[in-house]
Amino acid sequence: MGKYTEQAKLAAVKEYCAGKAGLRDVARRHDVDFSCLRQWVAAYQIHGPAALKEKRRQRYSDEFKLAVLKRMHDERLSLRQTAALFDIRQFGIINLWQRLFDEGALNASSKPPKKVGRPRKMTTPLPPVNSAPINDESRSRDELLAEVKQLRMEVDYPKKARCLGSEEATNSAAEKAQIVMELRPLHSLDGLLKFAGLARSTFYYQQKVLLVDDKYAGLKDLIQATFYEHKGRYGYRRITAALRRAGHLVNHKTVQKLMGQLGLKSLIRVKKYRSYKGETGKAAPNLLKRDFKAQYPNQKWATDVTEFKVGGQKLYLSPIMDLYSGEIISYAIARRPLYSMVDEMLEGAFKRLGPHEKPILHSDQGWQYRMPIYQRLLNENSIAASMSRKGNCYDNAAIESFFSTLKSEFFYLNKFNDLDELQAGIEEYIEYYNHSRIKLKLNGLSPVEYRMQAAKAA
Repeated sequence: MGKYTEQAKLAAVKEYCAGKAGLRDVARRHDVDFSCLRQWVAAYQIHGPAALKEKRRQRYSDEFKLAVLKRMHDERLSLRQTAALFDIRQFGIINLWQRLFDEGALNASSKPPKKVGRPRKMTTPLPPVNSAPINDESRSRDELLAEVKQLRMEVDYPKKARCLGSEEATNSAAEKAQIVMELRPLHSLDGLLKFAGLARSTFYYQQKVLLVDDKYAGLKDLIQATFYEHKGRYGYRRITAALRRAGHLVNHKTVQKLMGQLGLKSLIRVKKYRSYKGETGKAAPNLLKRDFKAQYPNQKWATDVTEFKVGGQKLYLSPIMDLYSGEIISYAIARRPLYSMVDEMLEGAFKRLGPHEKPILHSDQGWQYRMPIYQRLLNENSIAASMSRKGNCYDNAAIESFFSTLKSEFFYLNKFNDLDELQAGIEEYIEYYNHSRIKLKLNGLSPVEYRMQAAKAA
């Protein structure tokens, strides 16, 4: 943790303690390791700012180690909680003390029960705490050198674990073996295996597995590049389609398996805002009848309004989707859900119509769509109004699906300082959605590409 200054630690901790953001958000904003921030906060809450100052390496007495273990077992504390309580900067060292105690290397009349999950309560009392460091002058040169090597290993191991993407003290056998292999040129194998809690036979087995040439190494790189290019929005099906489109012959099951190994998971969807406010004006019949498939562009359109909230303020989006390709052909964004927003959206959509095109425009029974002015504009432009049955969201599933995608792939993944920043992000996402985001039902093409392909074939 030496790479972080005391001021940087204190700033991050104080921001988290202010309660305005979570640990991960604060860690990301300050560019610090998440697990480090969690440890700083725990230590700060007990010891105050002093816990964030640089601390010289100490040699703890056996009595102190035993007292730490006793407190951990008596109060059923985790390793992190115990480290914070005693202001021990590397919580992994407590795990080492536990193993030394189990092996009889620490002076005590009996051992505590073997850990299963959280530490159990110790039955035999241990000596009282004495945190005074042992005088190094009384130790031999070999003992001091061995202690230095041990301490270096105790520092290197968790650092290497974080570099390999692990934030927890308990890794899988494969992860532990990989860490040991990385550190083997610097430390003895016996010491590393003891610190990692890994049996020698298990290590050699995992080493053999890791050293086997990975025939999917190149494909894994392609999968990760595609996943992060689209900011986690693609699941295995879309990634498979994107790779095939780029000329790579891959099976979707292989991509699914490798994404699981790489820990890549696509995003989930959430619920939408509803604009229905009761019986106001005249409702149109349900002409669409859940037939969301169009035979050509500008045959069937769908629209609705969705709401976003940022810092107690709201922003509203009103788009029109062409059901032929799923393209958002027109939209309006406003800070109040006024009819003028719908009017602006319609004006943009009307410009897309050819001389003889007469689409159906489907919506729910929201108050905007029951207004006489809305229905008159549709009639003047030869557009047939269609509305969902009252309270039946599935009748307008296509546009609701777009809202869910927009929010899960964009809105819920980002923090916005104000509505202007949010609006710019929505506009950027719609551009991405129309031109770059591929759809499986469009043969791996984006909505605009699919429409242009159809125009060329006509």
